[in-house]
Amino acid sequence: MTSSETATRKPMSREERKVLAGTLAGTSIEWYDFFIYAQAAGLVLAGLFFDPWAQGDPGLALLISLSTIGISFLFRPLGAIVAGRYGDRLGRKKMLVFTLVLMGSATALIGLLPTFSQIGAWAPILLILLRVLQGFSAGGEWGGAALMSVEHAPLSRRGFFGSYPQIGVPVGMILATGVIFLLTTALTPEQFNEWGWRIPFLFSVVLIVVGYLIRRAVDESPVFKEMQLRKKESSAPLRQLFRKNTREVIQTAFIFVANNAAGYLLIAFFVSYASRPEERLGLGMDRASVLLTTALASFGWLIFTMYGGALSDRIGRVRTFQIGYGLVFAWMIPMFLLIDTRNIWLYGLALFVLTIGLGLSYGPMSAMYAEMFPVEVRYSGVSIGYALGAILGGAFAAFIAEALLQATGWSGSVGVYIMVLCVISFIAVTTVKETRGNNLRVAEAHEEYLRQHPEEAI
Repeated sequence: MTSSETATRKPMSREERKVLAGTLAGTSIEWYDFFIYAQAAGLVLAGLFFDPWAQGDPGLALLISLSTIGISFLFRPLGAIVAGRYGDRLGRKKMLVFTLVLMGSATALIGLLPTFSQIGAWAPILLILLRVLQGFSAGGEWGGAALMSVEHAPLSRRGFFGSYPQIGVPVGMILATGVIFLLTTALTPEQFNEWGWRIPFLFSVVLIVVGYLIRRAVDESPVFKEMQLRKKESSAPLRQLFRKNTREVIQTAFIFVANNAAGYLLIAFFVSYASRPEERLGLGMDRASVLLTTALASFGWLIFTMYGGALSDRIGRVRTFQIGYGLVFAWMIPMFLLIDTRNIWLYGLALFVLTIGLGLSYGPMSAMYAEMFPVEVRYSGVSIGYALGAILGGAFAAFIAEALLQATGWSGSVGVYIMVLCVISFIAVTTVKETRGNNLRVAEAHEEYLRQHPEEAI
């Protein structure tokens, strides 16, 4: 039996289970917060906060509302820089707790905001400021969670361990969509628009307390502890990152673009498109049914993300990404043909099949990104690359999709947009030399880096 097989069959330790629970709980809660806003932006926030700015034009108000999803993404690189710098200096654990509390606080405050009819222009201004805080927090969240899971993982199971913070996205999506489904079912449309929309935001307080307690119980990453013991910490890790690893930052950003854009169609665009009236270029389907079906389809995203991480441990990260993006590309036009039938079963099938490609192009990401950077700049590198990819991909994906729909009247134009991004991400991941098996720890990683860059040994 090989050492790899032994590592694979060895049961998880108690600490490894705590780490996976902590990264999953934290990212699920963070993305619940983020997705609650994305769902609300497509359903109710346009009329409550932006309709007067749009001078009574519902289509324009919706575009403005969806654009605020993207505004927060512009501040994710700043959050990634700050969290990355201090995460590489102070530890992954401290930054994870900080970003969790910051995100939850901003989300709860959105639930308390007065609307435009109550305080005028201050309402959208304050809403956007809280979105900025959410974006800052999300920028630092993912990198820390990804590294905590991957750096605790056995060599042969990094992809599988790294899939745990990744499935926080579909879990957060299921939570957010499920809560809104329950509220829209229990309340009349008038009640939901008047006060019911605030409940999902305020519910975040409960989730934050749970996530905080779980994350506080997790030990610091062993790789970071080793770096501290060896005193390899750089005095200027961000400068070092861009001096030696600019290529990797650019690669990670473009690898993520298509997955993030396609994911935000599922998160923010499809529910609005399917449930709004036909006179507003929608499909006129029942909102509660659409929400429930979207939540159920998101279970596919969860399953295939975990499978994608595990598959990358067997066939490699690059190959798994390529398969995922090939599936997303091929499914775009058939998917919209099924959605446009207005049949709820075909709508669910269309979204579920999409999640196969989404999962395969998301599950391996934590492991691949961690394996691409040396430990002293790893938090900064993965966080900044991920944040830049989110800006280029998902930040304005729902806005662009809505603008394309309004300009062409053809939903397939949205599919073509995603197909172009799939080509870009496929090319980007193909330029990466397979990372599976790369050393993560300080001494071995440093020796490997010198072998690959002999000029640095001089």
